[in-house]
Amino acid sequence: MACSNCGSGGGVPKGCQSNGSCGTGGCGKLSVYDWLSNMELPSTDQAFDWVEVRFKNGRKEFFHNAEGLPLQIGDAVAVEAHSGHDIGNVSITGELVKLQMNKKKFKYESEENPNKVYRKASERDLEKWAEARAREKQTMMQSRDVAQRLGLKMKISDVEYQGDGSKATFYYTADERVDFRQLIRELAQLFSVRIEMKQIGARQEA
Repeated sequence: MACSNCGSGGGVPKGCQSNGSCGTGGCGKLSVYDWLSNMELPSTDQAFDWVEVRFKNGRKEFFHNAEGLPLQIGDAVAVEAHSGHDIGNVSITGELVKLQMNKKKFKYESEENPNKVYRKASERDLEKWAEARAREKQTMMQSRDVAQRLGLKMKISDVEYQGDGSKATFYYTADERVDFRQLIRELAQLFSVRIEMKQIGARQEA
């Protein structure tokens, strides 16, 4: 799918042109078009204050826009993470977010401390994000060497740095249970970041 609002280079979303942030996460990716974005709400209704944010490889999460920021699809935002903040692009807004939540059985009403949108990403936010993304390939190659040296029967297929560079998630495939406690210790020492391991299936790897 061709897209006229995508950017490329510097670790930010890549696409067919270079006119800003990409709303699809990269050409060829499936996205949800917000057919409700141009509809006017009745004067008594308030706009739904949650957004869906897209990250690397199409990963999506919901965030509470508690400050009522004027967000549009494609905006780069700094969002709350378990520790620190992450950077992603708004993928849908408004009532369509509620529909997606219902589809995914996400009960936003019961969220006592929901993850929040902190702000629209600043120039410095985007610079740090690009720096982190630029390290991902080399980090993956080095982590594979460590796993091989430790004799672990697993394949590290991708690495995703959190937007603030404080955490790296390692996606791996394995045919059997893997004890990667020593791997985590060595990777944390090697890259000086918090480490998370996530197993994925062969289909996700492709």
